[in-house]
Amino acid sequence: MNHHYGIFTLALLAFLLVITVLATDTVKKDKQEKKAKKSDCGEWQWSVCVATSGDCGIGTREGTRSGKECKQTMKTQKCKIPCNWKKQFGAECKYQFQDWGECNPVSGVKTRDGSLKRALHNAECQKTVTLSKPCGKITKPKPQESKKKKKEEKKKQDKMVD
Repeated sequence: MNHHYGIFTLALLAFLLVITVLATDTVKKDKQEKKAKKSDCGEWQWSVCVATSGDCGIGTREGTRSGKECKQTMKTQKCKIPCNWKKQFGAECKYQFQDWGECNPVSGVKTRDGSLKRALHNAECQKTVTLSKPCGKITKPKPQESKKKKKEEKKKQDKMVD
């Protein structure tokens, strides 16, 4: 009887091992099929960020992708346009600017160049940009008297009045 019990236990273990192997293969196949479906989807392509109000701050961007088996081909994402960036070069392009150059006496304008520092969300930005602005009035700085001299002069005037 013990002999039959041992054979039964061994057969049961063998049966469980076979079921476990088959179940593992089925799970692997399911995962591979899901990966195949995901790889059928194209990369997300994002539009530029559009501010909710004004020309900077919180906004949204639209994303699209292609693929027959993709569950989601369009989505909207929150984004932010920094308010201190130069909008004239694209609200998603950040530049590092040099110091202002000397004033051109003929044009009355001074310029400075900027090189691309960062582009948000793969934005298309110019590598270098140039800013210009009017020179403004050229004034000679007035020589300032020291506070000590002013105090001494005031004391002299006060003594003369007494």
